[in-house]
Amino acid sequence: MSKRIMVVDDSRLARVQLGDVLEGTDYEIASYVRSGEDAIEQYDAVKPDLVTMDIIMQGMDGLDAAEIILKQHPEARIIMVSSLAYEDTFERAKAIGAKGFVDKPFHREQLLKAFEEALG
Repeated sequence: MSKRIMVVDDSRLARVQLGDVLEGTDYEIASYVRSGEDAIEQYDAVKPDLVTMDIIMQGMDGLDAAEIILKQHPEARIIMVSSLAYEDTFERAKAIGAKGFVDKPFHREQLLKAFEEALG
């Protein structure tokens, strides 16, 4: 049975790349959302096994959105996927409970390994 992924990213290119990477794997994209606010709003309806969360988006950033989702759903598994690969960003992501961090541009192996670790 495939694992359901919620992709939170305002970049159409990133969403297309994630779709391409996941083709032929045990992961299916259950939902694409373009903002942190939409991710929070739709999490209950989608019930994803895993969330990929960009950090820099219009409105609420991904770290704030992840923090709110994790407060409401401590069992949520969120991987930050961002080009904002700085030590303080890693530390904040870890502190709020993100299960991993993948920097953009990502590679298939790197992304799938992060998924396995987050779900393991």
